[in-house]
Amino acid sequence: MIFENTRAFASQLDEQDTLKHFRDKFYIPIINGSESIYFTGNSLGLQPKTTQDYVLNELEDWASFGVEGHFHARQPWFSYHEMFPQLLTKIVGALPEEIVVMNQLTVNLHLLMASFYQPTKERFKIICEAKAFPSDQYAFESQAKFHGLNPDDVIIEVQPRAGKHVILTEDILTTIKQHANETALVVFSGVNYYNGQVFDMKAITAAAHDAGAFCGFDLAHAAGNIPLQLHNWDVDFACWCSYKYLNSGPGGVAGAYINQKHAANKSLKRLAGWWGHHKESRFMMEKGFNPIPTAEGWQLSNAPVLSMAAHKASLDIFEEAGFENLVTKGQQLSNYLFFIIEEINKSVENKIIEIITPNNAKGCQVSMLMMEKGKEVFDTLKHNGILADWREPNVIRIAPVPLYNTFEDVWKFGEIVKLIVKKR
Repeated sequence: MIFENTRAFASQLDEQDTLKHFRDKFYIPIINGSESIYFTGNSLGLQPKTTQDYVLNELEDWASFGVEGHFHARQPWFSYHEMFPQLLTKIVGALPEEIVVMNQLTVNLHLLMASFYQPTKERFKIICEAKAFPSDQYAFESQAKFHGLNPDDVIIEVQPRAGKHVILTEDILTTIKQHANETALVVFSGVNYYNGQVFDMKAITAAAHDAGAFCGFDLAHAAGNIPLQLHNWDVDFACWCSYKYLNSGPGGVAGAYINQKHAANKSLKRLAGWWGHHKESRFMMEKGFNPIPTAEGWQLSNAPVLSMAAHKASLDIFEEAGFENLVTKGQQLSNYLFFIIEEINKSVENKIIEIITPNNAKGCQVSMLMMEKGKEVFDTLKHNGILADWREPNVIRIAPVPLYNTFEDVWKFGEIVKLIVKKR
């Protein structure tokens, strides 16, 4: 498509958009008396208007039934979590028995590493990306220490090449091969939180397996954003949050994937809890953990129903929209944003913005490295009703998401940034 930097062109794209009516299903924050342009769905997704009803239903059932709500609520709480795998299969590309919704993201990462990071004298290294999200870094460090190892000896970070911002797939594969005999685990993000780079998860998984290591992914910035095929890629495990692109509320319940070949393996080491125990004998209250032979076997506690109700409200919208349709529109929005940023650079004498997100490996997020005036641009955007995200030292992250952002949002953003930078 040949883009144009005009309001009329952006409006035309919006008029042709078959998903445009989904914007009305969300509350749009108000700034200065008008709807904001919300570009931070990569940090916290907006609230679906149905969320309050979904949560209120559970509060009403709690009030009406008390403990009996576990079996007599409109959606019985005892089996509440069982509705989610089918809703997530297309979003993460997995079989229903490989998916479980539970806990929080980093809790799930630790639980999965308890199973898949079992270091030996020969194999003990963890290979990951440089500048992984801090929670992941802390998890890797603490897992190494938990096993009595020095994190400096354990963790191998793959860096971008000098002067570059993205990590080349070939450098990841080379690093895995170099440390093949010592590597126990390869763990990457699906999408790097800082620069928005989508990693080649299929190639990374294959390389890890060739090296004799397990492979897992933190999909915090990937789930609900980019197409995933965890089962077909033979990924061993993955985890994700639900409050970013999945719009399930601050601190919302998280998800986990365990490959079918591992999920059915009852002998695989894990940290056990009551809700992961075989359902038929769970209430016998006896010693001896007997895990459910699916991803549910990694559960610890019973379902956080109120948080899950918010999750269900959003996933029902995903089901209605069709995830393939959302991916297509998301790519169109970020492609248009790339175009608009380049138009901004053309409007000034010296280039002021460097896009550090690779155009051929991105989702919704586009990260802008500001050569100058970064914080001023960010603050002025907010003053003008555009909510973006600032990352030190000089990066503005913009994420137009397909459920509630428009092409005209992207065009307006460009016009405001252009006015700011021309005042240099």
